[in-house]
Amino acid sequence: MRLSKDGVSTLRDDPQEAELASHKLMLRAGMIKKLSSGLYTFMPLGLRVLRNVEQIIREEMNRAGAVEILMPALQPREIWDRSNRYEVMGDGMFKISDRQHREMVLGPTHEEVITEIISNEIKSYRQLPRTLYQIQTKYRDEIRPRFGLMRAKEFIMKDAYSFDVGWDEADTSYDAMYNAYGKIFRRCGLRTKIVEADTGPMGGNRSHEFMALADAGEDGLLECPSCSYAANVERAERGAAEPKLFPDNEKEAEPVSTPGMRTVEEVSTFFKSSPDRLIKTLIYLADDKPIAALIPGDRTMNDMKLARAVGAETLILANEQTVLEATGAPVGFAGPSGLELPIYADMTLKGYKGALTGGNQADTHFINIDLERDATIEAFADLAFGETGDPCPRCNDGKLVAMRGIEVGHVFKLGTKYAKSFDATFLDAEGKEQLVVMGCYGIGVSRTLQAAVEQNYDKHGILWPMSLAPYKITMLGLQPDDEETMRICDNIVDAFRSSGEEVLFDERDERPGVKFKDADLVGCPIRIVVSKRSLEKGAAELKLRSSEDSEFVPIADIHERVMSIINKEMQN
Repeated sequence: MRLSKDGVSTLRDDPQEAELASHKLMLRAGMIKKLSSGLYTFMPLGLRVLRNVEQIIREEMNRAGAVEILMPALQPREIWDRSNRYEVMGDGMFKISDRQHREMVLGPTHEEVITEIISNEIKSYRQLPRTLYQIQTKYRDEIRPRFGLMRAKEFIMKDAYSFDVGWDEADTSYDAMYNAYGKIFRRCGLRTKIVEADTGPMGGNRSHEFMALADAGEDGLLECPSCSYAANVERAERGAAEPKLFPDNEKEAEPVSTPGMRTVEEVSTFFKSSPDRLIKTLIYLADDKPIAALIPGDRTMNDMKLARAVGAETLILANEQTVLEATGAPVGFAGPSGLELPIYADMTLKGYKGALTGGNQADTHFINIDLERDATIEAFADLAFGETGDPCPRCNDGKLVAMRGIEVGHVFKLGTKYAKSFDATFLDAEGKEQLVVMGCYGIGVSRTLQAAVEQNYDKHGILWPMSLAPYKITMLGLQPDDEETMRICDNIVDAFRSSGEEVLFDERDERPGVKFKDADLVGCPIRIVVSKRSLEKGAAELKLRSSEDSEFVPIADIHERVMSIINKEMQN
């Protein structure tokens, strides 16, 4: 590829709309171009990286026994109604109508489509197991598209689906995909952490996320350095903690006037106490029925955990009118004492004595609350988000540590949820009809590309892993008007091409400084410079993008030397 002819354009300055380093660098290096919010064109260099990611995915998916197909992006609404996910996905889907006024959606995912196919294809246990996958464009109407390819309206995804005769067999398929994902991300040069995850609207009973570790990551995770436990913040459990006893913990509860004191900060300041002494009482509608949920004042409620503890399919925070009707008090003054609602308390509140709570009337709080004495608790459960320093739920000695990551892969054991909706059954060895057991497995292909940049850059630009680089080699001809320099450059390019390696050749009529800056910005792993100075030594200048040092290598040896570097790195 010759830079002067192939339309690669770079930017000197950071685009104003870009926040993440990876987003800035991909725009500056001409990898992608913004069309509109959440919509990007892959330019020649970016497309080559994308194809490299796809190729690694295909190789490992095929090796794991999956078979590639391609499903329509446009889907009829009816199949989403069958799974009851049309309303669940809600405004996150692009919804359109065709000329016959049939409602359609642009697929954000393909569980419905693939299960519809399998329900018509699979008749016997002899046809199972099966794992099918595709690499395809997905569409999601993001409220706030941002961070470039990280959260876009249109993106490339690899989604796979396994079908098995039973739950144990489904675990085998799940493990095969889990292991394949580990290989894929290692080959992409990503440092990932595998964490337990919530299944969310996908359903199912087993799930893991593959997180590319990055300080700028959107997703939070907690891990224990003392053992292998790790989970995203929505799923992360906490170990048991010692019960807290506050001053005057043996006294009877009594009301105190607290005019206008609604927030944790206001109440804590008024009583000159730490925020964790206050028990927050939150009123929810769980499957349309009011409940109360309690957590310490210094914690944040995890609605997913609460929904699981309550066993609710829908859970929403009650509005002001509902709070007033359920507690007799305006928002900010609810408390558990005397409350005639099912009350669920965070496990760390068990044994709480001497606490502060709302008084269930305006401008009133209780002091000296003994939670188990003064309230009727339906159940204690892990309801709050975990934080750094919380006890590990798996080992005895570990403390959880918070980290940030970018979700690049997610695997789910779905079970029979979609099989029931689409009557996906087969006849077993005894001739009895059984539901197929399903798993699904996603990789954000375009997101993986940007995550690699987020983990691999310096002040000069991108440092592509060898396996993903748009070109493994970039060559700079510093005197494009010198025939001998250009002849040597062409010979080197031809030699690499004969070995199957294309070269990004910068033969533009630009100053050497511009060429060096662009080479560093684009980030190809190996740089070869041919100039009058190097040819005086009968050599080319060789430099690795990851190194500050360069060396002169005889022209006759440059091909062998570079191919040796490439082969060694690719084997690693």
